[in-house]
Amino acid sequence: MKYGNVIEAKFISRPNRFIANVIVDGKDTVVHVKNTGRCRELLIPGNKVFLEKAQNPERKTPYDLIAVEKDGGIINIDSQAPNAVVKEWLEGLGEYDLVKPEYKYGNSRIDFYMEKGDERFLMEVKGCTLFRNGYGYFPDAPTERGARHLRELTGALKEGYHAMVAFVIQGEGIFEVKPNEETDPGFTQAFHEAVEAGVEIIHLPCGVRADELVIQKQ
Repeated sequence: MKYGNVIEAKFISRPNRFIANVIVDGKDTVVHVKNTGRCRELLIPGNKVFLEKAQNPERKTPYDLIAVEKDGGIINIDSQAPNAVVKEWLEGLGEYDLVKPEYKYGNSRIDFYMEKGDERFLMEVKGCTLFRNGYGYFPDAPTERGARHLRELTGALKEGYHAMVAFVIQGEGIFEVKPNEETDPGFTQAFHEAVEAGVEIIHLPCGVRADELVIQKQ
């Protein structure tokens, strides 16, 4: 996926989950943060960040903060990007007869439902932006919703679905994602139970640029 009208800025502070204070062309500017996670390891005062200009000129926040520079690389933190790139990837594979986003299943909306002949697939997508010692970790903040999705995917196996969790790795040089037990033991337990039951875990490393995120391989 490609972004349009991307510019550089300097991160100053994050008053709440939704906005950040940055400096653009020497001016203090309030921007929208496209990620409600903590991102504490990334959104550090003085760090270079990347903004996409909002399409609506009347919007109070004129830019969206979509990426951060860290250790010489770029990490995309746009929480909407993983689903967008997975949709492109699934359709580009040409393996499925049907790819349907936002599929109602149980008490949730699972990110993707696919069909291949008589086979049915459910896929939940998780974006990973927290990297330590060569691995990605998910989540970076507690997520009961994420644990619920894992339990529902585990239950779907009994109904004949192929169930998958796809981790989109939003930074380069990382090839595997592990559950973040320190931050969310509930998600970690649900993750291990899902794997033991037969839910497939897919790691999707990406090529990352300030204005682009693309899945490179599985």
